[in-house]
Amino acid sequence: MLSNSRFNFMGPRKWLGLVSIALVIGSLVSLTINFLNLGLDFTGGTQIEVEYPQAAQLPAIRQALEDSAFGEASVQHFGRPEEVLVRVPPVAGEDKDKVGDQVLTILQNQTPGVLLKRVEFVGPQVGEELRDKSGVALIIALGLMLIYVTLRFRFKFAVGAVVALFHDVIIVLGFFSVSQLNFDLTALAALLAVIGYSLNDTIVVSDRVRENFRKDRSGTPVDIINDSLNQTLSRTLMTSFTTLLVLFALAVLGGELIYAFSLALVVGIVVGTYSSIYVASNLLLVQNISREDFLEVEQVQDDMP
Repeated sequence: MLSNSRFNFMGPRKWLGLVSIALVIGSLVSLTINFLNLGLDFTGGTQIEVEYPQAAQLPAIRQALEDSAFGEASVQHFGRPEEVLVRVPPVAGEDKDKVGDQVLTILQNQTPGVLLKRVEFVGPQVGEELRDKSGVALIIALGLMLIYVTLRFRFKFAVGAVVALFHDVIIVLGFFSVSQLNFDLTALAALLAVIGYSLNDTIVVSDRVRENFRKDRSGTPVDIINDSLNQTLSRTLMTSFTTLLVLFALAVLGGELIYAFSLALVVGIVVGTYSSIYVASNLLLVQNISREDFLEVEQVQDDMP
């Protein structure tokens, strides 16, 4: 019998643990086979900004470019409805200095009166530098998080928190790999934000688990973790729900410019909320967490004058 628990979160933990393992393996396989559909920030290419005499119809523009040699081009509004930004990745056999003129000719043949405002070649060097530095920053951040959670809680909590972070990052990357959505710097920024969100959620749960292990001298580890998850349930759901409302609005109404950012955060928050329960908390039971893990800390506190 669970005390004060409405939901038996840890009941299906073994099955959901297998689901997490399957999702991580599937994501890694997809990343190995399909890779990521990297955006212009990482691959380089040509960026053309044009202005239409009236509100531009993006589907028609995409179709015109797909019928030419620029089927991989990204088209989005840039400011006003009349302004359009076309981003063209490198095309084999095409002179990068002529791509802007060729795209402009296609758009002017479709709609007379289109004006060229700006054309520039975007090199991949900046994207590569940011990608490399982001990877280093991610490794350093995970190491610091491991130390922080170990010092604040116990090493078993740190293992669960770091594994949950890896779980979230891999699944979000796997989502982009499977869907082949454009992965650009905004998606990378969202991925880094997911790490912070997931860690915060995990720490809130871990703090309550530690507190209940010290107070409850009769409950089993499963009961104590279930009680802790139920006690933090309203906070977790309200935070996730209100955040998702904003992100859904951004994904639907924000346009193509922040679509990848919004979608990455939506997936990351859903997976991060799940991992706080069924990865971080589940791993505490896998490591046989018990009240004895906290006796040393309590003894030191009792001996202090």
